[in-house]
Amino acid sequence: MPPDFMVRAALAGIGLAVACAPLGCFVVWRRMAYYGDATAHAALLGVALSLAMSLPLAPAVIAVALAMAAAVGALSGRQSVDTLLGVLAHAALAAGLVAVSFVQGVRSDLSAWLFGDILSVTRGDLVTIWLGAAAVAALIFWRWSRLILATLSPEMAVADRISPRVEQWVLNIALALVVAVGIRIVGALLISAMLIIPAAAARPLSRSPEAMVLAAGLIGSVATLAGLGAAWRLDTPTGPTIVCAAAVLFVVATGVAGAGRALQARP
Repeated sequence: MPPDFMVRAALAGIGLAVACAPLGCFVVWRRMAYYGDATAHAALLGVALSLAMSLPLAPAVIAVALAMAAAVGALSGRQSVDTLLGVLAHAALAAGLVAVSFVQGVRSDLSAWLFGDILSVTRGDLVTIWLGAAAVAALIFWRWSRLILATLSPEMAVADRISPRVEQWVLNIALALVVAVGIRIVGALLISAMLIIPAAAARPLSRSPEAMVLAAGLIGSVATLAGLGAAWRLDTPTGPTIVCAAAVLFVVATGVAGAGRALQARP
């Protein structure tokens, strides 16, 4: 039998995979990878604010993530989106690191916020993680058809009286929830990888949006279990090892999809 902390870590990682799966698919479809980075990096500033002001972690991180989304929306007309997100991502990360350095007793724990500490997850954390995953899943399910239409064709969405800007804010809120839940598990620097890699691995294997979401959740869960097992055996950092496992699955999925296309192309 695995020890209790490994069981809690596995349940936490699977909860994060469930939360990331639908949102990660929209991040891939909308080419918002840099946006995920910027939001995750901004979360460190939320961590610093919560520690300095003795506030709950999740509301502070969500507030900072939504402020980042508002800043991107306000400035997007003045710079290219890629450039703007690059500037904001690095500025937010630097500001968060500087702010954390002013909070007494946190410097020694900084690596936990950067790279996560999934092995220290408690039962209370599990409740928070799974409640967050359920909230994200419910939000995406509620807006699913509107989000799909706004993603595939903003013009058709407007013609159907659907506001692409409102749907973007739905994604912003869901992304903020995922970052607030995931920063404790895999850290600010790796949360965007858990959003993007499973979804990217699922894309060539899927024939419908719904199938891609299910495949992304499965790949993220397998990566969590494989990464935990590898970290336990090799004595490596757990969060980065989980992401490495996800990257291996991405390579395998890409190879399998490429081989399938090559077989179909043969006369």
